[in-house]
Amino acid sequence: MSNDTGPASSTPEHADDMAHADIGLVSALNIELAPFLLRCLTPKKYTGGEFTFRGGRYDDARVAVVESGPGFARARRATQALIEAHTPAYVVSCGFSGGLQPELQLGHIVMATAITDTHGHDMPLSFTPPAQLPSGVHAGRLVVVDEIVRTSEEKQILGERHDAMAVDMESLAVAQVCRDQGVGFMAVRVISDDLQTDLPPEIHSVLAATPGRRIGAALGSLWKRPASYKDLWRLREQAIYAAERLAKFLDGVVEQLYESIPSD
Repeated sequence: MSNDTGPASSTPEHADDMAHADIGLVSALNIELAPFLLRCLTPKKYTGGEFTFRGGRYDDARVAVVESGPGFARARRATQALIEAHTPAYVVSCGFSGGLQPELQLGHIVMATAITDTHGHDMPLSFTPPAQLPSGVHAGRLVVVDEIVRTSEEKQILGERHDAMAVDMESLAVAQVCRDQGVGFMAVRVISDDLQTDLPPEIHSVLAATPGRRIGAALGSLWKRPASYKDLWRLREQAIYAAERLAKFLDGVVEQLYESIPSD
């Protein structure tokens, strides 16, 4: 498995440095990686500056996860904080995404071969996918946007305009920091809403809120539109399913990345 930038070499100092992580993961929301973290041994959680960090041992690999919150700027700062605090050899941008092509369904995985945005920036990645991908796994371009893409019509236009498989709000920021810092990078996304799915209007206020205020934002949405309960519950169930699928796929990703880290 190749990556866009080469991994930082492992050193003897890292072996004795408890803060060091072999693999770093950046996600916007805790729910995206909660099932994966349950697989880690000796899990730990701490707050560093404006971000929440979690991690532990995944077999022999040390894994550190930072919850960035939604959006480009926060993902950029979180990735910088992760690299400074934990010196990972690889960083993976992972989490939920919207499907932009009809063949992508809920729970399908997208591995990025390039990342673009709506402002004309384009970043090819040197990741080369296997010739034969498993069912439900895709490789292709991600497009990063400034705001949540909510409707099926918006997704279709975005996919056609940028020749993209899926959309998210953070991957390009993570990729740029890793490129600048010389850290290995991958983007792995799971489809949480497919091309035909319209997200409820309340998704904007719920996801835009800080972690401590998301419950309040959801309750406020219910007060304004009681029928949104069904929409938000369905979205939650889809998110849980997508996160479980992502956790299973990250099993192999973490294993292969760890095995590729130079021993000296």
